[in-house]
Amino acid sequence: MKISTKGRYSLLVMIDLTENQSDDFIPLRDIAKRQDISEKYLESIIKLLVKNKLLVGLRGKGGGYKLTKRPSDITVGEVLRIAEENIMIDEEDTDSMYRTSEYRTIDMWSRLSKMINNFFDSISIADLIVEDPGNDFII
Repeated sequence: MKISTKGRYSLLVMIDLTENQSDDFIPLRDIAKRQDISEKYLESIIKLLVKNKLLVGLRGKGGGYKLTKRPSDITVGEVLRIAEENIMIDEEDTDSMYRTSEYRTIDMWSRLSKMINNFFDSISIADLIVEDPGNDFII
């Protein structure tokens, strides 16, 4: 399993919006500047987050983005599944399932995928806000 740049940056966007939330919408350029991510790349990430209703956007003057839910109600797992499409261990393909030795490992990989998903689902975006530099979570 590998979390891509898109997955990591999606989490950074959510953290940035959490740390800078107000009644106003936060412009894309401000997020890009703070996170040192190109606006063009960030647009593709934000488009996914809006499409999946984690963010709401407003065009024009005063436009930008906001979270649609409280940070404590958004999990790392939810964000990563949107960005990565899945966060599973690649299981054996259908053809290899017929080889007895590989068939025996399918349940193990499936259980590991569930453990990973459960782990990421147990961490909210609010949990990632660093109040103390000694925090255990590092992105």
